[in-house]
Amino acid sequence: MRDIQGNNRGKIIDWLKIDSWIDSGLYAALTSFRDWWGAYSSFFGRFEVKGFWRACNELVCDGLSLSVAGLMVVLAFALPSFEIAQGKINLSDEFSVTFLDRYGNEIGKRGLLRDDSVPLEEIPDHMIKATLATEDRRFFDHFGIDLMGTTRALVQNARADTVVQGGSSITQQLAKNMFLSPERAITRKIKEAFIAIYLENHYTKPELLKLYFDRAYLGGGSYGVEAAAQYYFNKSIREVTLAEAAMLAGMFKAPTRYAPHVNLAASRARANEVLSNMVEAGYLSEGQVYGARLNPARVIERGQTNTPDYFLDWGFEEVRRIMEGRPNRIVVARTTVDLGLQKVADDAVEGIISKYGRSRNFNAGALVSMETNGAVRAMVGGKDYGVSQFNRAAQAYRQPGSSFKPYVYLSAIEHLGYTPNRRVVDGYVSCGRWSPKNYSGGYRGAMSLRTALAKSINTVAVKLSLEVDRQTVLDDLNKMGVKHLKKTCSMALGDNGMTPLEHVGAWGVFASGGLAIRPYGIEEISTIGGQLLYNHDRDEPRPKRIFKRESVETLNTMLQSVVDAGTGRRARLDYTNVAGKTGTSTAYRDAWFLGFTGQYVTGVWYGNDNFSPMGRVTGGSFPAQTWKTFMDAAYDGDNIPTAPGVDPHPRQIKERQRLAAVMAQNTNADLPLPPPVDTSKDMSKATRQVLGNIANLLQNAPPVSPRGADRQSRATQPESVPRESASNRKPERAARTASTDRR
Repeated sequence: MRDIQGNNRGKIIDWLKIDSWIDSGLYAALTSFRDWWGAYSSFFGRFEVKGFWRACNELVCDGLSLSVAGLMVVLAFALPSFEIAQGKINLSDEFSVTFLDRYGNEIGKRGLLRDDSVPLEEIPDHMIKATLATEDRRFFDHFGIDLMGTTRALVQNARADTVVQGGSSITQQLAKNMFLSPERAITRKIKEAFIAIYLENHYTKPELLKLYFDRAYLGGGSYGVEAAAQYYFNKSIREVTLAEAAMLAGMFKAPTRYAPHVNLAASRARANEVLSNMVEAGYLSEGQVYGARLNPARVIERGQTNTPDYFLDWGFEEVRRIMEGRPNRIVVARTTVDLGLQKVADDAVEGIISKYGRSRNFNAGALVSMETNGAVRAMVGGKDYGVSQFNRAAQAYRQPGSSFKPYVYLSAIEHLGYTPNRRVVDGYVSCGRWSPKNYSGGYRGAMSLRTALAKSINTVAVKLSLEVDRQTVLDDLNKMGVKHLKKTCSMALGDNGMTPLEHVGAWGVFASGGLAIRPYGIEEISTIGGQLLYNHDRDEPRPKRIFKRESVETLNTMLQSVVDAGTGRRARLDYTNVAGKTGTSTAYRDAWFLGFTGQYVTGVWYGNDNFSPMGRVTGGSFPAQTWKTFMDAAYDGDNIPTAPGVDPHPRQIKERQRLAAVMAQNTNADLPLPPPVDTSKDMSKATRQVLGNIANLLQNAPPVSPRGADRQSRATQPESVPRESASNRKPERAARTASTDRR
């Protein structure tokens, strides 16, 4: 064959030879592969498993595959857990804070009490044995997680069909106390397990046990066994008897339930159970515990305690934020809490849950009340701090429902100039593929903006959010201090999560007439010696105006209509007008009422920690009822300031007219001077001590003769009449009961 190229030069190429070479090469390669595959199959054929063993082999292989996948998932939780532990591993950087109430009285402590710590070697042996026998008998044998103990607890709980034994080791409990929140979630349990392993690899067993003794909450506002021994027995932990040690060890599980001041019988029964655990574990014989059974521990008598533990937890975080970067770690903080109002708030929330919680399927609640300047006077984070330390007031993000709508209305008033009498239509509206439905179903047609808010019409709120632009609403909320919300179609109906504290803080803008109000709980921070480190009025910026006062007053008149003739009627007070709004989330998972007067802004929430639906509980029922109960007890007179834009109540008008008439009638009368105002309660303890020393010096000073014997003083000494403290106010209206539950 010839291949003729461009230069007309002939060249012979043997194409047949090339084709033959390719064919033979492919055939040889295929033959070699077949031989190799046959040898490969013959070799691995020896390992072929059939029948029962093949099924076992498949299960093992699938199990290994699932184990690898599970390991990857677990590692996803492990890495953040280790980062959490590493971020707080330096315990010497912890704060020790002594808290005072708004009047300067000590109310509790938080942080690592290094001054009062007792070495592990000085803690009695029977205290250690009682704790190990009850909480973790294999503490010195496991690696942070007691697999045998956990399995045993699961079996016992399954037999009893309830929780009778805990499966967490001491290290796991320490991990939760030191690094994690008490929220009940599977992610928290996984992190707890990994942090426990981390702690076991960075601390010795005695060090972990010492930390556990110092960090555990044992009721009465006391943290650690030394503080608890001083509180319950008025002695050091070094001196406690076997019976007293058994009582303390019994409180690790549920400090409030087994605290002797709460239930002495339950506390002694639990201590007897601890003694039985010590015998069962082999630490002591029955004869050795016989005397402790016959002579149970005696606790010292104390009056009724009212420690605002949820507030103190939040206040401790505030102190850490304020003091970040400063060298002082042992400080005294004067707070804004009013123990009188706090007691009223606790009783109001606990009373509703105890009375209606079981029948209406809810077991959690929260309340936050602050003055219009942001000073938080009361905070309820749950029904029982001893059972759950999770602060639902400051940490639980829940859907606010219709209580979110005033933010949308304010944006429409501020940016579009809408008025309460503007006509709007309750009709079909859509955002993408979603369209809202009203609570009562159907549409009501044309109505005023005031009526739409009073009746909580969903379609109108969504229309307003679309007209004013949802991003504008978010920008306005950002100015109020709420910065984490997302733009969604149902945003106007409160589909984003907010904490009660955050929600009440934003409503403070309404009560203040448009100023940027931030909730705060710390008035002053000073050293143990009295050196002032922080003062809120001095160190914090003045509130800035973020909305026109006219716009806020317009909104407040509409919120007054919500209480007077809308969904919030159960919150009406018969001595001052109220502005407020109810809120109910989807499937009755959350129920809210937020409202304010001229002095207080208060928010109430009810729901379940696991987000399960309640029994048709709406914001206009128990939340509004609780709000009214709290506010009735908070006031003891009719001379109450009026909120911006809210009409004064007839009783307020009558009281002001009476005072004006008295002043006009006695303008020229020789009236006695009013009693001096008692400002000592607003002073710190150190300030009162200094003024007391000055008073003593003046009393002991030698007399000074006047210049003229006949010259009289131009001021007469008024009769001293001490002012009644806020904590001793007589709640004249506390006995009033709220109206029966109706929609």
